[in-house]
Amino acid sequence: MSEEGKTIRTTYREAIRAALREALQRDERVFLMGEDVGRYGGCFAVSKGLLDEFGPERIRDTPLSEAAFVGAGIGAAMGGVRPIVEIMTVNFSLLALDQIVNNAATILHMSGGQFNIPLVIRMTTGAGRQLAAQHSHSLEGWYAHIPGIKVLTPATLEDARGMLWTALEDPDPVLIFEHGSLYNMEGELAVDAGPVDISKAAIRRQGKDISLITYGGTLGKTLQAAEEVALEGISAEVLDLRTLRPLDTEAIVGTVARTHRAVIVDEGWRSGSISAEIIARIMENTFYELDAPVARVCSAEVPMPYPKHLEDAAIPQVPGIIAAIHKVLGRNV
Repeated sequence: MSEEGKTIRTTYREAIRAALREALQRDERVFLMGEDVGRYGGCFAVSKGLLDEFGPERIRDTPLSEAAFVGAGIGAAMGGVRPIVEIMTVNFSLLALDQIVNNAATILHMSGGQFNIPLVIRMTTGAGRQLAAQHSHSLEGWYAHIPGIKVLTPATLEDARGMLWTALEDPDPVLIFEHGSLYNMEGELAVDAGPVDISKAAIRRQGKDISLITYGGTLGKTLQAAEEVALEGISAEVLDLRTLRPLDTEAIVGTVARTHRAVIVDEGWRSGSISAEIIARIMENTFYELDAPVARVCSAEVPMPYPKHLEDAAIPQVPGIIAAIHKVLGRNV
């Protein structure tokens, strides 16, 4: 019987696990490696059960050395297999920055096109879970600065399920940033959900008065803000960037050209952020379409606090997004 049109109730975590399982089943070259991905089932339980199903050759626990196991992943990719490397948090990826930036991203260039690095690196990003400053920052914008890699930020169940296989088919390194607050997110997912296009942004809500541009963990808050201002008669369009490198400039320009106003919602710090790059592209490509200055809602420029009330105050929240919408529209509410 065809499964077309059928859905299942699942979570973001389970969608990623299903994607991992499918990848391991479809291609014997694929294996998962990282800290605690095997016996423990992953720091966020994403790989739970996969060790029993696929064995220690394909679900590999590694020592606590990001530089070592990311380097091993690069070497394995050069050797013809398809490694998926899991780093617990984006903060810990800084310990492998040399491997990612100076090796994975550059070997194709440095070898004169002789060696591709078909490597996928998954990591958790973002705040909202009281894990303090060394486990909670949103640094994906840093990686979006680097030529030679792709940067993916799945914010929906469909993207959590489908981006991995598309990434594995890419001949060059792909970094997937999974926002930690999304793992328990529940929803309906098509039973036959499969690979998705990772090159295009997606309009998650159509509108005509203002464009809200965001990605990852702030998509849900942005959609909620759009729903709340709709009660005031404000029609907000929500654009989910999905991929930070390469940015879908056409989609950004398109939404601003339709609404003539924009707010960027980005959990990264304001200074030198991906939101600044987005604003620059708006100014370069569609300045004369703007009816008001572009605004942005970012995290406070402090190390992420541990106490919940301070952490909540430090990251973008719905009231702050609504306030930015009102400001751009010139409303005093």
